[in-house]
Amino acid sequence: MLMDMFYGATEGIVKHRQRFHFHEAMLKINEAMHKLWKNQVEEKSIQSSISSWIMNLPFDMKAKEWLAAEERYKQEVQMKNILPAVADKFLVDRQAGERGASILCFDEIQAVDVFAIVALSGIVSRLLSTGTVLISTSNRAPKDLNQDGMQREIFLKFVNKLEKHCEIILVGSEVDYRRQIAQRSVDKVHYFWPLDGTALKEFEKMWCQVINQAGGEVTSSTVPVMFGRTLEVPQSCNGVARFTFDYLCGQPVGAADYIAVAKSHHTVFISDIPVMSMRIRDKARRFITLIDELYNHHCCLFCSAATSIDDLFQGTEEGTLFYLESFQFETETEGAKLRRDVLAEGSVSSGGAPAGITSMLSGQEEMFAFRRAVSRLIEMQTPLYLEGVRSLHPYFQRKHQSFKNCSYSASTVHHQVSH
Repeated sequence: MLMDMFYGATEGIVKHRQRFHFHEAMLKINEAMHKLWKNQVEEKSIQSSISSWIMNLPFDMKAKEWLAAEERYKQEVQMKNILPAVADKFLVDRQAGERGASILCFDEIQAVDVFAIVALSGIVSRLLSTGTVLISTSNRAPKDLNQDGMQREIFLKFVNKLEKHCEIILVGSEVDYRRQIAQRSVDKVHYFWPLDGTALKEFEKMWCQVINQAGGEVTSSTVPVMFGRTLEVPQSCNGVARFTFDYLCGQPVGAADYIAVAKSHHTVFISDIPVMSMRIRDKARRFITLIDELYNHHCCLFCSAATSIDDLFQGTEEGTLFYLESFQFETETEGAKLRRDVLAEGSVSSGGAPAGITSMLSGQEEMFAFRRAVSRLIEMQTPLYLEGVRSLHPYFQRKHQSFKNCSYSASTVHHQVSH
């Protein structure tokens, strides 16, 4: 909430500003690294570095020497400037094509694995050295981000630079300000429970009402994700989408998929949400990431669930929820590509983490993640949040000019997202 307030206050005052959440920033870093690496390879053909005598060797020896030459080439241009170049991408104003984003807001910095540590170290160090003002939030003090000691030398350099250039402020409070706002306002019903006849009828009624207001025909569609992947949206209509819980959280998808959904749909319906317990811990992990991304992108959310928001993470089947794995880079494809490139950049072995480490999240942090998800679900029903959907969501920002000239006006949108 503090980051929302700060970023909103800079509108119209700061010419160049960017804001990223940890999930999205890591994905953007990965994408930029791949593009820069590809450009480097295209600029200097590996084949040109192979001596003519290699070409006269028998095929098996030729292949061996060619691979050796390729490896030498990679060492020669081992992306020594990749991370600084990626950092510069964060400083580009896309409309003006100018460098100099004087403020970068970075939500929820984490050091969940080797990739995050190396990438954050390279990117943040570069940004600070160029005079960028960095505003970041985290659940831990910088020195406590890497409690398991992964790539300690790199991490300590990162922390020292961060503490040298930034003022560290502890915001310690047990007060849930989202809940306080909700208690002072008349919330609209967006969360329908339990999964019985009455609640389900109201949920279906709301779906029909929103679709009627959106206009158009409900069809299936696809949204681009990354690495050439797409995600199918079973029911979609003019920025409104509908999924079941199992469809979004019961298959191996991750933050990239949820970001794609959130950016392309201003209103999302999710049905049949169960009580979270250890039996479905992977689904619970994905659901928290899903809520984070819908919230970060200012989506309007409608849910049908088995229990109330406050009891959603209190299931006891096969035990309560503890030791959730990292929330980021759920899919195998994302994880492999990200780690391969950044470890090469940092000359870091993938064995840099102690054996058995799959998460940097302690039980306390996991419970914080649960409470945050509950808090956000509550806030997403408040008039203050819903008012922001039509002004802050990427869908309406893209369509702003066309909406001015059509019957699907801002007032209609406000009516739609306020139910």
